Amino acid sequence: MKALVTGASGFTGGYLVQNLLDHGYEVRAFVRPTSNIDALKKMNVDIFKGQIQNKKDVLAAAQGMDTVFHIAALYRAANLPDSAYWDVNVTGTENVMEAALRQGVKRVVHCSTGGVHGHIEKPPANEDAPWHPGDVYQESKAEGEKVATFYNREKGLAVSVVRPTGIYGPGDTRMLKLYRMIQDKKFIMFGKGNVYYHLTFVTDTVEGIRLAGEKEAAIGQVYLLAGEKYTTLEEFAQVVANVLDVAPPRLHLPVWPLYLTGFLCEKICIPLRIQPPIFRRRVDIFTKDRAFDITKAKTELGFRPQTGMEEGIRKTAEWYIKNGYLKNTMGI
Repeated sequence: MKALVTGASGFTGGYLVQNLLDHGYEVRAFVRPTSNIDALKKMNVDIFKGQIQNKKDVLAAAQGMDTVFHIAALYRAANLPDSAYWDVNVTGTENVMEAALRQGVKRVVHCSTGGVHGHIEKPPANEDAPWHPGDVYQESKAEGEKVATFYNREKGLAVSVVRPTGIYGPGDTRMLKLYRMIQDKKFIMFGKGNVYYHLTFVTDTVEGIRLAGEKEAAIGQVYLLAGEKYTTLEEFAQVVANVLDVAPPRLHLPVWPLYLTGFLCEKICIPLRIQPPIFRRRVDIFTKDRAFDITKAKTELGFRPQTGMEEGIRKTAEWYIKNGYLKNTMGI
């Protein structure tokens, strides 16, 4: 099987490339010309440089492929205009679907996000739960998912959609600030800390993505990919503290001052194209429930998360320490 992976130089994309290689795929890695491809150079992959927004680049990359795994996305970056999210997450997705259709690709897996559901009013949510995207990233991913399902329903392209939640693991630094603040005893719990938090260890995520591209029953279907269990934010912070061998956070403060600070930071920084130190969607972690039911992925894909939350937090912390991001409080 020959597979194209878009976003192959990213965190999830890189793990997916390795997973596919381990299962006997020939892999073509689609990366931006400016991407860091040092890790990919060490793998037995065909590297294709291009822009996901460029139709010709994507069409050429899809030539001769059996399966396309569309992972590339513009994630949260407040110093970019909203149009940048649409260019990558919507137009880029349309380019991938059109290229797959024209090149006769047999299967496409589109990576959406559990974030399209936004705040979960009746947790845990399954794939049929209402959509409530809460920011431009989630809104653009929701529109991108609509494009993918349109190509399946209206043009006959064999597309499956996956919605991962809270991807983390060694190599990703998005959670580093939280780990560091807990280790330095500077983490403040805004609100009661009883909102639900649902993580997915990256190796489990990419296993689910691969399965979605192999199972015939997955064509035309959508799957939430998440860890076996969800937890509260306070419990998550306590596990991080236990793993790092420090006292768990105790201080609780109201949420609204933090939200107001984020609002003011955005108003000042975004027009200047400066990344705000705090912005409102980062406050969502303290206010929005994120808990999901993965029964469908288990039943139809055979998805079985292998890494529990404590083990995943430990592996991530060990990577942070070994790479100099955290102090060694674990005796590594």
